[in-house]
Amino acid sequence: MNPDFLVTHSGGFHADELLSSVILTRLFPQARIVRSRAPEWITAGTDRIIYDVGGAYDAAAQIFDHHQRGAPLRDDGQPYSSFGLIWKHYGRAYLVASGLPGAHIELVHTSFDAGFVLPIDLVDNGALSPSIAGPLAGLTLPALLETLKPVFDETDPAAEDEAFQMALTIARSFVEARVARSAAKLRAESLVEQAIIDAGPARVLELPMGMPFRPAIIKAGADHLLFVVHPRDKDWCLATIRSADEGFEVRADLPAAWAGLTNGDLELASGVVGASFCHNGRFIAAAKTREAALAMAGLAVVEAEAAGS
Repeated sequence: MNPDFLVTHSGGFHADELLSSVILTRLFPQARIVRSRAPEWITAGTDRIIYDVGGAYDAAAQIFDHHQRGAPLRDDGQPYSSFGLIWKHYGRAYLVASGLPGAHIELVHTSFDAGFVLPIDLVDNGALSPSIAGPLAGLTLPALLETLKPVFDETDPAAEDEAFQMALTIARSFVEARVARSAAKLRAESLVEQAIIDAGPARVLELPMGMPFRPAIIKAGADHLLFVVHPRDKDWCLATIRSADEGFEVRADLPAAWAGLTNGDLELASGVVGASFCHNGRFIAAAKTREAALAMAGLAVVEAEAAGS
C-alpha cells in the first residue's frame, strides 16, 4: 500500500514522531504529512498511516500509537514509542531504500534500533531521563529537536507546521548520517578482516585507508596486533589500538622518546627519515612516506615487545 497521507498529532512535536516521519517520508515521498487530532484524520483508513496518535497499535490497520492502555512493549519489557514501532515495521524497507546491501540489512537494523531508536523510545515514555547526561542533558537529540518548537507567545497559526518541517529536515540528517556510518563500519570490517588475514602473524596491520579498525580486530581475535598503519591525505598514519571500548589505554604506546616531537627532532629521536609527528600522548604518529611509517611501527614493536606487550 502506498498511502496518500502520513498522519501524526498536531501541536508541540517530539523526537519520536519527527524521527518516524523521517522513515516514512523516505518510503512514501508522495504522501502528505497531516498533523491533526481531528477524529476524521486519526481514524484508520486505507489511504493513511497514523502514528503517535490514534489510541491503538494495529499494524494491519496502519496505526502506530503507544499512549493507550496496554501499549506495546519490546520482548524485554521496555516500552516502544511511535519511532520504535515504525522502525520495527518499516526500518528494513528504509535501509533497502537507502541502498544498503542485503547482507547488511539485519545487522544495521538491529544496531540502529539498539543505539538510536531505543533511547528515543525510553525518553519519550519517561523511562529514561536526559538528566543522566548531566551538563550535556540539553544537548541530547530529543532536547535539541524540541528547541526548534515555536516559542510560547508565537501567534502565527502556521508556525507549528513550519517548525515541524524545519525540525524534520534536521532529524533526517541525523538518521541518514547514523545509518551511513553503521553501513560504513560494516564495509570497513570486511576490509580489516582481509588485511588481518594478509598480515598473518605480523604485529603491525597495514590498511589501504583510514577506517574504523578496532571492532574487526576484536572480532577476529587478533590479539597479537599492536599498531595500525594507513595512508592519510598526503602522509601516513601510525596508530595504536585501544585496549577497551572505553578509556584511552592502548595495547602498546609509541616510544616515550618520540612524545611531542615533529619533523627533524622526531627524525633524530627515531632515526627514521620522514618521521614527521608524534602526539604527546603517544597514541598516534605520522610520517611522510609508507616506508617511514612502517619503519616507525617496527621500532615501536621492538620497544613494546621489550617492555612485555
